[in-house]
Amino acid sequence: MPTLDLTKETFDDVVTGSEIVLIDFWAAWCGPCRVFGPVFEKAAERHPDIVFGKVDTEAQPELAAAFGISSIPTLMAVRDRTVLYAQPGALPPQALEELIGKLRAVDMDAVRREAAATARN
Repeated sequence: MPTLDLTKETFDDVVTGSEIVLIDFWAAWCGPCRVFGPVFEKAAERHPDIVFGKVDTEAQPELAAAFGISSIPTLMAVRDRTVLYAQPGALPPQALEELIGKLRAVDMDAVRREAAATARN
């Protein structure tokens, strides 16, 4: 599946309507972003069941600000509307594949129980 360009108008629908979403916050002027872009695109081809979205921080400054993006590229992983990963830096292909494997393996029921317990305290 090709990557999706996410905007403030489409972001919520994509994230709430998909089980796993990987989001690349990037900008055209950013060298590391240009290096990571093809890695992200190839992973999107290998994993058609995952939504791969891109947020151009220059065109969508409100989205970047909403997530506190201060360094790019930043990769964010959302599963079942829960952010499980958000880190700046361009990942090499193998590290991205490992992250995808870990995202698939997460016990989301356990994550929700832990979040509920934290919220009660």
